[in-house]
Amino acid sequence: MPEVDEELKELKQVAQSPELHEQAFAQYPINEHIFEVKSSGKGFFPYVLRDNAFHIQLSRSRSIPFAYVQISSQYLTHKAPLDAEKSLQLVLKRLGTIEESANVSRIDLFVDFVASENMEGWDRHAWVTRASAINTYSVEREFSGWMIGAGGVISCRLYNKTLEIKQSKKAYLLELWHKAGWNGYDPVWRLEFQLKREVLTQKGLGKLTEVMDNLNGLWSYATTEWLRLTLPNPEDKTRSRWPIHPLWGYLSSVDWQTDNNPLLPRFTSARIPSNEMIFRGALSSLVSFMAREQITDFDHGFAAYKLAFCQHFEEKSFNLGLSRDDFIREKIAIKARRFNTILNRDIEAENKTKLEKDAAAYRKQSDGE
Repeated sequence: MPEVDEELKELKQVAQSPELHEQAFAQYPINEHIFEVKSSGKGFFPYVLRDNAFHIQLSRSRSIPFAYVQISSQYLTHKAPLDAEKSLQLVLKRLGTIEESANVSRIDLFVDFVASENMEGWDRHAWVTRASAINTYSVEREFSGWMIGAGGVISCRLYNKTLEIKQSKKAYLLELWHKAGWNGYDPVWRLEFQLKREVLTQKGLGKLTEVMDNLNGLWSYATTEWLRLTLPNPEDKTRSRWPIHPLWGYLSSVDWQTDNNPLLPRFTSARIPSNEMIFRGALSSLVSFMAREQITDFDHGFAAYKLAFCQHFEEKSFNLGLSRDDFIREKIAIKARRFNTILNRDIEAENKTKLEKDAAAYRKQSDGE
């Protein structure tokens, strides 16, 4: 749509402004989403829009797909894949014309589980696979998992998800695990396969509905033909005859066609930081101030900190020719764009201005000017 293309072009230029407070207006609202419009495109896709649900790359060329979209893993804990695609189509219809259903470029199939098995208890020879690369990883000297086939059209990770969450802060998974019966302290491991489009098309699975109808087949192929965890038998040189590890027998038998997986009842399209992230920085600032001022009483220190804070930013905003409130509002707007929380643009006023300009242009053309 030409009008959408023109608006996105203008918003992309706004996002490229050297002034942060101007960048704050590079937003595009659609339904309940307030997308951040990025300052640069990616490859053949000139426009990139992002929030907590969708990472959208838009093309204006007829030779490549209209949109390339990555649906966030968090959104897929709230909506099943087909429902997520329906929501995505409602967004994309506001951005252009959809001529066919979505092609799948990649899927990630994973199972989260708890086991007493020592995941470091076997060496790389126990993996019987078509991949050539088999690697192990650790975090702060604690074994974190295996990676098989990195960079290939199929790859697999078996890793400690609870350890990874300490770094990624994806705490929303904890609620799902509790619903599934997790006791709250045993390590949760994830077996995850990434299958790229080359594999899917080889199997005749180009569309999402086709993929969803064949998840058991894909999982079986990944866990029985492409990769197996075995109990090595030194007496038998034919590795294909080695018995399957009991853990692998359990994991490879997961039924993907069941429809009883728990979903999170709540989701926000905003990319909001956690209280831990916000208040950790605030506490560091506060205690640094109190230590500098030799204050040990919290209430006294907090009051003195607030006073000093206001005085500092009164001076800073005055030097910029702004009131303190306007200065703070600009800072909020900048963060709101990044977090997808507040629409900084006045859409109604923008539409009114556009109508007035269109009317003026029409009158000018009618008068023969």
